[in-house]
Amino acid sequence: MMLARAFVSHYRRHPFQLAALALMIVLATMLWTGVTVLTDQARNSLLQSEDAVAARAQVIRSDGRPVGVDDFAALRMAGVCVAPWLEVQRPPPEGRVIGIDPLAMGCFGDAAPGGGTGTLEGAPFVDISKAAEFPSDGYGRRLYLLAAAASRELPAGYTLREFSMGPPTGELADSFLLNLDALSLLVLLITGLLVRSVHRLGIAQRHGSFSLLHRYGVPRQRITQWLALELLVLTGICVVPGLWLGTGLAGMLGSGFGQALGSLFDVAIYAGDAGSLPWRAAGIMLFLVLAVCLVDWVVPARWQAMAGQGRGRIIAFTVFLAGMVGVALAPGLAWVFAATAMVFAGAGWLTPGWLALLAQRLSNRTGSRREDPLARWRQRELAVMFRHLALPVVALQFAMATVLAVQALVTTFEGTFETWLAQRLAAEFYVEVPANADADVAAAQLQGLDGIGPWHRVIRGRANIAMVDPGSHHGLGDEPIAVDLFALMPISDLVTKWSLLESVQEPWQKLETDGVMINEQLARRYRLEVGDTLDIRLADTNRNAEVVAIYADYGRPAGEILMAGSALPAAFKPHFQSFSVTPGCVAMTDIRRRLSDTWQMSELTIRDNDSIRALASKVFSQTFLLTRAISLLTLLLAAIALLIMGWVFFTTRVKYFQLLGVWGLPASMVGRQLRRLSVALTLTVTIAALPLGVWLTWVLVSRINPLAFGWSLPMDLYPLFWFELGLVAVATGLIIAYLMRRQLGHTESIKQVEP
Repeated sequence: MMLARAFVSHYRRHPFQLAALALMIVLATMLWTGVTVLTDQARNSLLQSEDAVAARAQVIRSDGRPVGVDDFAALRMAGVCVAPWLEVQRPPPEGRVIGIDPLAMGCFGDAAPGGGTGTLEGAPFVDISKAAEFPSDGYGRRLYLLAAAASRELPAGYTLREFSMGPPTGELADSFLLNLDALSLLVLLITGLLVRSVHRLGIAQRHGSFSLLHRYGVPRQRITQWLALELLVLTGICVVPGLWLGTGLAGMLGSGFGQALGSLFDVAIYAGDAGSLPWRAAGIMLFLVLAVCLVDWVVPARWQAMAGQGRGRIIAFTVFLAGMVGVALAPGLAWVFAATAMVFAGAGWLTPGWLALLAQRLSNRTGSRREDPLARWRQRELAVMFRHLALPVVALQFAMATVLAVQALVTTFEGTFETWLAQRLAAEFYVEVPANADADVAAAQLQGLDGIGPWHRVIRGRANIAMVDPGSHHGLGDEPIAVDLFALMPISDLVTKWSLLESVQEPWQKLETDGVMINEQLARRYRLEVGDTLDIRLADTNRNAEVVAIYADYGRPAGEILMAGSALPAAFKPHFQSFSVTPGCVAMTDIRRRLSDTWQMSELTIRDNDSIRALASKVFSQTFLLTRAISLLTLLLAAIALLIMGWVFFTTRVKYFQLLGVWGLPASMVGRQLRRLSVALTLTVTIAALPLGVWLTWVLVSRINPLAFGWSLPMDLYPLFWFELGLVAVATGLIIAYLMRRQLGHTESIKQVEP
C-alpha cells in the first residue's frame, strides 16, 4: 500500500500531467478506433457486394422482348429464384430510382444484397410499388429480373445474361481502401509516438522519486512492475471512453458511407451497424501503450545512449537509405510497406538531431556576426527543444507528412476519377443493343439522321494476342493469351479527346488503319510498349497490329485491347453491343422511337449518362471527405500533443524566460520572443515534414497502386495545401505562446518589470 501511495502521490502533485496522459490515451484510442471501424466496414461491405454480384445475373427472353410481370410469375412457379428490379430514370435532381421487392429477394439467401437480409435502404432504392408510381417523363424505365447464377435450369424461352448498370470502378474502390489501410497504420504509429511523448515527460519528472524508492530498498524491477500496472489500469480506464467516442466518430463520418459506395459501384453495399464496441481495437491500443511506454525499461541503457550518438545516427541513416532503395526496388506490396516503415523509422530517428544541429549552427553564425543576441538566444532554445521534444516533434512531422500525402492522394483520386468517368461517359446517352437485334441496321439509322451529334457503336468481345517478334524486354511470348476486346465504329469525337498515357503521333488516325490500343494493366503485366507489334487472333483470322497508345482503365484488372470496329472480321461474334449517342439537334425521344421501330421492341435500355456521372461524382466525394476528415483529425491530435508537450516543457524553463524580464526586456517584448520561439518550433517541423510527405505521395501513387492493381495515378503536388498546413503550425505555435505568456504574467518577476 505504501508503494501504491508513492506512485499515486506524483499525480496528486501534478494533476495536469495525469489529465494530459489520460486525454492523450482517450484521443489516440478514439482516432484509431474510428479509422479501424470505418475501414473494416468499408472493406466488409465491398467484399459482400462483390460476392452478391458474382452470384447474380439477369433473366432475358430468348425472343428479345422485354420481361414483364407474367415472366416473373412463370419463372417463380417453375422454381427459379428471381427478383424484380425496376429502374426508372427521373429528371434531376432525383436521377436514377431503383424499385426492389425485399420479399422476392429473400430466396437469394446469403447471396442476396445486404448479406442475406434481402433489404436495400436509402436512395436510390425504394419499394417497387413506389417506383412504379413515378412517371418516367420520357427518360425511360426498364424492368429487370435478377437471378442467382447458380439457379436451376431455366424454362424454355429464357436465358441468363450478365447484369451490370454502369462502368466498372471496383478497382478504384479497392485502391482507395488499400490506401486507407496505409493511413490507418500511420495513425497507429503517430498515436503511439504521442502517448509515449507525454509519458516520457512524466518519467523524467519522476526520476528523482524512482531513485529515492530504490534507495529505500525497492528493487528497480519492482518499480517497473508497478509502472506497468499503473499504465495498465490507466489505459484500461481511458480506452473505454475512447472506444465509445471512436465508434461514434465512425458513425458520424460513415453515415451513408455504404450507401455511397453502393450507388457508385451499382451493387448493394452497406456500412452496417458497428454493434458492440470494437474490442480488438482496445486490445491493440492496450498493447501499444504498454509497448511504447515501457520500451525504455526493456531496451538496454547502452543502446539508448548510443541512439543519440554518432554511431546511432549512422545506423539511422543506413536504415533510412535502405528503406528508400527498398521502396524503389520492392517486388511486392509487403516489401513496400516494410521499406516504408524503415524510411519513417530512419527519418524519425534523424530529424530531431538534425534540426537541433541546424539551430545550433545558426546560433553560432549569428553570434559570429554580432547580430541580435535575442535571435541567437531563440536559436539556442530551439536546439534544446528539438532535443527534449524529440517524440512530439517526430509525431507532428509524421502527421503533417501523412496529411499532406493523403490530401494529394485524395485530390489526385478525385481528379483522376472525374477524368476517367468523363471519358467513359462522354456521350449524353447510352443505348443497349437488345439480344438478337441487328446493330448494323441501327447504325445505318443513326448515320442517316441529320443534325445528330457525335456517336459511336461499342462492340465488346474476346480476342487472343501474342507477340509477332518475342523479345526479352516484355513478358508476352508467342503463345496467345485471352484478353477483352473493345471496338469502336466509327471513331467519333467522343473518344479522340481521351488522355492517353503513351502514344505515337496521331494515334486515333492510326487506330482506324492498322493500329491497336491497350490498357495500362495489360501493358504493365506483360511489359508491352508503344511500337510493339501484336498478333491478334479474332474468330478464324489473324491480324498484325502495332500498339499505337496505352490508355488508363482503372475499373477492371483484366487486360483489354481497343481497336476500330471496321477491322473486325465478318465471322466475329460480339458478346455485347451498345451505342453511345449525343443527340445534338435531334430529340432523344425521336431516336428512341426510330430504334424501337427498327428493332421491333417497345422498351429499350437507355440511360442518361449525365445523371450517372453526377451521382457517381457525388457519392465518391463522400468517400474523399471521409479520408480528409480522418487525416485532419490525425493532424489535430498531433498538434494538441505538441501544444501540451510544448506548454509543459516551456513551463520547465520558466526561470530562463524570467531572466529576459530581469535583463530589462518589457513584458510585451518577452511575449514577442515567446511567440517567435514557439512559431519557429512548429513551423520548422512542418517544413521538415514536406519532403517526407512528397515522398509518401510518390509511394502511394507510383508504387503501391501499380504493384496492387497494375495501374498508377498521376503524381501531382498542391503547394496551396502546404500553405494551409503552415497556417495550422503557426496557429499551434501562437496558442503555445499565449498560454506561456499568461503563465509568465502571473509570476512576480515579470510584474516587476512591467511599466
